[in-house]
Amino acid sequence: MDKRITSTVLFFMAFIVAILLSGCSAKSTKPLSRTQFALDTYCTITIYDPMPQKVLDDGFKSIKDIENKMSANIKSSEVSRINEYAGIEPVKVSYDTLYVIKKAVYFADLEKGYFDVTIGPIVNLWNIGTDKARVPSPQEIKDKLPLVNYKGIVFDDKNRTIMLKNKGMSIDLGGIAKGYAADKAAETLKAEGVKHAIINLGGNVLTIGTKPDGHPWRIGIQTPFKPRGDYLGIVEVSNKAVVTSGVYERYFEKNGMLYHHLLNPFTGYPTDNHLYSVTIITDKSVDADALSKTFIMGLDQGMKLVKSLKGVQAIFVTDDKQVYITPGLKGSFKITDPSYNLKN
Repeated sequence: MDKRITSTVLFFMAFIVAILLSGCSAKSTKPLSRTQFALDTYCTITIYDPMPQKVLDDGFKSIKDIENKMSANIKSSEVSRINEYAGIEPVKVSYDTLYVIKKAVYFADLEKGYFDVTIGPIVNLWNIGTDKARVPSPQEIKDKLPLVNYKGIVFDDKNRTIMLKNKGMSIDLGGIAKGYAADKAAETLKAEGVKHAIINLGGNVLTIGTKPDGHPWRIGIQTPFKPRGDYLGIVEVSNKAVVTSGVYERYFEKNGMLYHHLLNPFTGYPTDNHLYSVTIITDKSVDADALSKTFIMGLDQGMKLVKSLKGVQAIFVTDDKQVYITPGLKGSFKITDPSYNLKN
């Protein structure tokens, strides 16, 4: 995990920020909060109910458990073992890992393959977000692209195993695991009586209930390429996940070109479609995380898909500072940066 810490600082600073613009009432309990490093980012849990520290401990245990099962950077993880035995034999996995990878395949179908967790071989070529980031040669990308195919994931539900069909294939759950970890942490907190809280896993924000005063949470949408806390707009939510994917989260520059981490599984290169970011608002963080990769589909296809899904809202931000929202956000989203324009 250490190799990603430097880039993760940038990643954390760039993501959306939960902002409490109108503080809690005088009668409310002082928040109980903690930040830890996990899943290659800084994770913060803030509870607004009177709770012992043990509740925070349990919340972070849930997050670490998912990291230990699903991080491709932990050699002993279930995902690492799946990758190690690609093309050789099935690997026994936990219910959590089976669920998340099945979810990933579901969303891969929904997003027409633009979201594909078997993109691991291409991710490892670029190494964006590490101190080994580089621009691979066209031949390297050409050689690895045939290994990217989510339909090569083989499930055995009865024996609870997963196998990758071909040697060299590898799964990277960076686009969905944080969402699931947030959901698991929320389950843990709710089971212990938490009614009002925010879970923020490096910008994957999940809200529990409302603010203690009964008002909705106000979540700031990060302004691309600006310091953490500079936001272009505010969305009001209760009991919702708010997850953003953007070009400014993890990237490096080479010869005047910016190379970001949102890789197109069909080309092997960073997506170039004039989008800065996509934010998804829905009930489950795992769904919001995966659906935020509609970024790779582009504005027209991505917006069309999101509009077709029940209970899902989105904010698309283009590189010419135009902001497009789904109809369900009218009245709950407001532009706060005058350099951005709400188009619809």
